[in-house]
Amino acid sequence: MAFISTFLILFIFWIFISGQIDWWHLSWGVLCCALVAYISHDLLFKDIRSKGKIKEITNFVKYIPWLLYQIIRANIYVARLALHPKMSRLIDPHIIRFKTKLKKELAVVTFANSITLTPGTITVLIKDGYFYVHAIDKSVAEALPGEMEDRIHSIYSCLLYTSPSPRD
Repeated sequence: MAFISTFLILFIFWIFISGQIDWWHLSWGVLCCALVAYISHDLLFKDIRSKGKIKEITNFVKYIPWLLYQIIRANIYVARLALHPKMSRLIDPHIIRFKTKLKKELAVVTFANSITLTPGTITVLIKDGYFYVHAIDKSVAEALPGEMEDRIHSIYSCLLYTSPSPRD
């Protein structure tokens, strides 16, 4: 069950990202997704039978559209910075450090990858509960950890997300 669920999630994502629905791309998608699902199926679905795990998976699936929206917004922001005539004054890289409230290893990995997937930010290091993140400018740096951490915390603590944190 865990293998099949992981495979289906990966394959749907493969189709979405590749945008190609022909036999060549679909066959490579099946092969690659099956291999990755075989290697990592127990990562997402370790205790699939527990009620909390199913709620965790449901909350994670709900998180994906929000993350995609944030990625699109960040792409537009970074493009605007890069194309602005005063680009050299607007881009002001920072490396920030903040303590995370996330305890579960999968939550920390999800948060780190979500930061890195969002243009303008890169997770550089995670050490002793602290995140070190490179941000393209001050406004991006000030937005971290913010709503993304709160949403991921709600996924892995199996609580429903209600509102942004007061830090925003």
